[in-house]
Amino acid sequence: MIYEAQNFDHLLGLAGFSDTLLKNHFTLYQGYVANTNKLLALQEEMQKSDRLDVPEFAEINRRFGWEFNGMRLHELYFSNLTVDAGAIEATGALATAMASEFGSVGDWEKNFRAKCAFRGIGWVILALDTHSGRLFNVWVNEHDVGHLAGATPILVFDAFEHAYMIDYGIKKAEYINSFFRAINWREVEGRMK
Repeated sequence: MIYEAQNFDHLLGLAGFSDTLLKNHFTLYQGYVANTNKLLALQEEMQKSDRLDVPEFAEINRRFGWEFNGMRLHELYFSNLTVDAGAIEATGALATAMASEFGSVGDWEKNFRAKCAFRGIGWVILALDTHSGRLFNVWVNEHDVGHLAGATPILVFDAFEHAYMIDYGIKKAEYINSFFRAINWREVEGRMK
């Protein structure tokens, strides 16, 4: 299977995100898709030629998680943004679950925002433990370290500098505010199902 880069041009014009920033970010995402496909092809080629005991095979497989997660996390991130934000906070079953886990939607937001403001590169994910039904705000370092096994990403925040530096420089708090104004809560709640 060849992965195809999704088109997120419908986000152009998103308040708080310049088109230049978004286009650069889309290009970066497309690189993850291309590299995922390259690594899959290399793995298949090495399997066919029975070269599974060489260091290159190990490195290709280690790198695969980085590229694949970079692809998927960007898809989740872009998909949980909308130019027609409307609601400014979670409602329905998601709000009920947030209040149950964190005390209130406001307390959930404080926790999530605090993680978004961490120094360093990575991701902040509101994750649903599909086994227990619990929600967790987690920091994922890079793309491939910190994921909760068996958990589904519900809301994804890109904390890498490429997601905000063009527009905000080092003013990450302003980027976090713009992100919260652009969340597509309907999409996020739909991921709970």
